[in-house]
Amino acid sequence: MTALESIAARFASHHGLAAKAALRMIPGILGPTDWVSGPGDDTAAIASDGGFLLAAGEGMFPPFVAADPYGAGVASVVANVNDVAAMGGRVVALANTVIGPEAALREALRGMRFACDLYGVPMVGGHLSVWDGPASVSAFVMGKASRLLSSSNAAPGQVILAAFCLEGHLRADFPYFSSVASRGPRLAGDVGVLPAVAEAGCCVAAKDVSMAGLLGSLAMLLEATGAGAVVDLTCVPLPRGVDLERWLFAFPTFGFLLCSPRARAGECREAFRARGLACEVIGAIEPGGCLTVRLGTETATLLDFATATVTGLGDSSEPRPA
Repeated sequence: MTALESIAARFASHHGLAAKAALRMIPGILGPTDWVSGPGDDTAAIASDGGFLLAAGEGMFPPFVAADPYGAGVASVVANVNDVAAMGGRVVALANTVIGPEAALREALRGMRFACDLYGVPMVGGHLSVWDGPASVSAFVMGKASRLLSSSNAAPGQVILAAFCLEGHLRADFPYFSSVASRGPRLAGDVGVLPAVAEAGCCVAAKDVSMAGLLGSLAMLLEATGAGAVVDLTCVPLPRGVDLERWLFAFPTFGFLLCSPRARAGECREAFRARGLACEVIGAIEPGGCLTVRLGTETATLLDFATATVTGLGDSSEPRPA
């Protein structure tokens, strides 16, 4: 099996992407979504006073909570901050829900407090229940944006950039690349680049790289409009010492996919590079509805929206999971 064949096979069976198919139940219960007011994009966006209020929530992976409740607390804040940034917004406040044994909850809340201090975000309240069963950790965010980086803005002719913090380490037990210790309080300014490029107009759509990995997150970004994309995997910024395949399916502390008008891609890229972050053009959005990747001389089509979906959000009919 070649390197690209291995990546394609892992994409097809990746649990982080497959888990998104469960979202197919949402339109049947809540009705169709428009990808902006939600559910659908990284956050819901509610028009308010000439801008937008942003709202979202994140529940932590139960095995991760069990193994590392402090890390889960940190991750719950990071995930929500990134969701708001991916919409071109700035966080206003977070709340939490923690349930489980007292010792685990103390660690989870310590992690949340640490991450909130790191990003300069207020944790304004939440819900706590002590019980002897497995611990559960969730956090919920509110933000504001003046100009949205909505997935619904992605269109053929735009280029795709990938921006990462490459400082950090990849955990051995879970596919998380943590930059929290190595990047520290600079992360707060890093996420501020997203609303800056949104307001400047050099970026029009974005998505944070999450549990679905870079390729799965790109598939979700494309699903909003059914557009296709061609990505050159050799252009993806890569941390030193990390294998390409592992990196493509990792969940980084700071990782974003960006859609930019071709003429302004350089401006977008330099906004991230100015902070010492890696940012490169990795491909382009094209018509046709296929997500295609290249590695050297090989090419593989990972997804065709004519025959498959990722989440099925925005479609009131029963979707076909990828």
